[in-house]
Amino acid sequence: MDVDTLLKAMTPDVYQRMSTAVELGKWPDGTPLTPEQRDSALQALMLYQSRHNQDAAHMSVAKGGEMMFKSKAELQREFADDKIGTSGDTEKADSGSIARFPADKF
Repeated sequence: MDVDTLLKAMTPDVYQRMSTAVELGKWPDGTPLTPEQRDSALQALMLYQSRHNQDAAHMSVAKGGEMMFKSKAELQREFADDKIGTSGDTEKADSGSIARFPADKF
């Protein structure tokens, strides 16, 4: 199969499943990936990202095939913006903590 045929056949759902499989080392049904499957899936994911990735995450392949690296400060700003955007709160997010729960809730 050539690259263009592979990328045309790969839907966002297939991309996400392959990405999860590479991250976890197993397919959605629990079958472990062989080293060859992991390598092939990773190459396919990078090719897909190089064609479709509009918002490249830290250390990924941006659209056009360029490697994208984001600094820690850039990532913190993005996470803070996400937190503000989802909560509807315009107060600046506290980047020093992840979550706080009262001790009596456990």
